[in-house]
Amino acid sequence: RTWRTERDQFDSLDKHTQWGIDFLERYAKFVKERIEIEQNYAKQLRNLVKKYCPKRSSKDEEPRFTSCIAFFNILNELNDYAGQREVVAEEMAHRVYGELMRYAHDLKTERKMHLQEGRKAQQYLDMCWKQMDNSKKKFERECREAEKAQQSYERLDNDTNATKADVEKAKQQLNLRTHMADENKNEYAAQLQNFNGEQHKHFYVVIPQIYKQLQEMDERRTVKLSECYRGFADSERKVIPIISKCLEGMILAAKSVDERRDSQMVVDSFKSGFEPPGDFPFEDYSQHIYRTISDGTISASKQESGKMDAKTTVGKAKGKLWLFGKKPKPQSPPLTPTSLFTSSTPNGSQFLTFSIEPVHYCMNEIKTGKPRIPSFRSLKRGGPALEDFSHLPPEQRRKKLQQRIDELNRELQKESDQKDALNKMKDVYEKNPQMGDPGSLQPKLAETMNNIDRLRMEIHKNEAWLSEVEGKTGGRGDRRHSSDINHLVTQGRESPEGSYTDDANQEVRGPPQQHGHHSEFDDEFEDDDPLPAIGHCKAIYPFDGHNEGTLAMKEGEVLYIIEEDKGDGWTRARRQNGEEGYVPTSYIDVTLEKNSKGAVTYI
Repeated sequence: RTWRTERDQFDSLDKHTQWGIDFLERYAKFVKERIEIEQNYAKQLRNLVKKYCPKRSSKDEEPRFTSCIAFFNILNELNDYAGQREVVAEEMAHRVYGELMRYAHDLKTERKMHLQEGRKAQQYLDMCWKQMDNSKKKFERECREAEKAQQSYERLDNDTNATKADVEKAKQQLNLRTHMADENKNEYAAQLQNFNGEQHKHFYVVIPQIYKQLQEMDERRTVKLSECYRGFADSERKVIPIISKCLEGMILAAKSVDERRDSQMVVDSFKSGFEPPGDFPFEDYSQHIYRTISDGTISASKQESGKMDAKTTVGKAKGKLWLFGKKPKPQSPPLTPTSLFTSSTPNGSQFLTFSIEPVHYCMNEIKTGKPRIPSFRSLKRGGPALEDFSHLPPEQRRKKLQQRIDELNRELQKESDQKDALNKMKDVYEKNPQMGDPGSLQPKLAETMNNIDRLRMEIHKNEAWLSEVEGKTGGRGDRRHSSDINHLVTQGRESPEGSYTDDANQEVRGPPQQHGHHSEFDDEFEDDDPLPAIGHCKAIYPFDGHNEGTLAMKEGEVLYIIEEDKGDGWTRARRQNGEEGYVPTSYIDVTLEKNSKGAVTYI
């Protein structure tokens, strides 16, 4: 029973150790899947950062606003955060998963060895038992044969009819069987003693040793699991300080946003640099009124005249002198003309005539002045700055050009100094050939001369642009302060509203050309005519289009192409219902029409 029980326990230990290895491999599989999650998470974070990072091709397109800079700093911190997730995955793969797989392999080999030793011990004990059992059975069989021989001898010895020879033969047979039974008895005793010794050794030495080794192996497996559990957590705990720094960097980026600085940059970018017109003086014409009435009547007349003047002049100024063709709100101050004139009616009465040259000047500048005001669409896109700064107002353009000319002059001075130094070095080499070869300086001299010529051409080009801007600025100043009375007719014809008088019947209204000015001004801010289609595209992937200016699309949707990719990764497209926006170039399959009309670049 004890032997059979030991066999059952050995089989149970075999199953338990196999379960331990299976559990170890299951945990290793869990760690592997966690590593894949970390790697995919890091990859998706990097793709997200790459998607929203600006694709800058020049320094002019770099973000200037603190809110934009803060967002790009947050993207950089998020990219570092993704790198830390990759570090976690690498640490787990090396310290946990790799260690588990190596240990599982060694554990399987050790378990196999211990089980083989246990099975060999059981087989050896089984062999000893069989030998003992065989000797026992043989001893038992010889004893029975000896008993039969003794019974046969006794029967013949008591039989009077039996011969002496038969009795002697039966006696010899009895002696033989008795001798063989004694030998088998000794053999059985020896085998039994040997089996008992082996059995004692098996149960008290061999099997306990094997069980002890299996126990130690299982305990080491448990300890290894504990270490891997700890390593699983330590892999992420090690990067927590760096992740905290990334999050602190995001918080610092958020704190660096300066709304006043951003708004000031917008003001500096779009201010014209011109002074606003000054206040118009009030000229009292009531002193020329003929005074023949009594003081009370005169006072009343003065009050009524004052009220009438205020209503007619100021009221009409509010109703007429507006800029964009709409009556201003009552809270807004009225636009005042730059000069005052007096004229006479046929009946001899005097009336006030206002010149609205500044209003006509503003409308004319909006219509014909260069550089043109960038439209809202180009501002929303954040179009690239032009080389001649024609996208800026005149005064800002003049400052930028002057700044560039100064920088080019400094570079030209450096190149000139370098040329002089090279010429001096060449003279030294020519006088002392042992110091160097004069011909070796020729390539550098040629490069310096090319740079000087290039810089001079750049300076000349920018000076021409600056002269153009300064000439226009001077012309505006002359027009701004002109107040000749002989311009009344011209101003009435060109101004959007025309000159007016105290008498409503004497108003001189301008022709309907003001609508032309108004419509062209509005075209600067919104494009009424749709752009022509230059091709079509098919969406390869869906795009949500949550950002302003983008166009959402579904996979397989066909759109019209109205503007090609300019190198920033975005293509302008239009649906059949007229909805327009930008879509990622990498998300679509573009087919351009070779003979498409109007395939021009819009900036």
